[in-house]
Amino acid sequence: MLFGLLGSIILGAIAGYIASKIMKENSGTLKNIILGVLGAFVGGAVFGLVGFTATSLIGSLIVSVVGACICIWLGRKLF
Repeated sequence: MLFGLLGSIILGAIAGYIASKIMKENSGTLKNIILGVLGAFVGGAVFGLVGFTATSLIGSLIVSVVGACICIWLGRKLF
């Protein structure tokens, strides 16, 4: 349980960091973690609608990064 939560936070931080670099967004560590975790949900929903699922760590990271990029893009459009 604890390792799963800690692993999700670490994966979220990595995904948020990668997405912030791709989207040229200046953000701190906490924002990267939030973006990565939120991106995992958004990416999972988007990829699920298309019919794809992530079954590995690399696949989960890719889905999270894509979802975080979508979140950054939506944030820029809304605010």
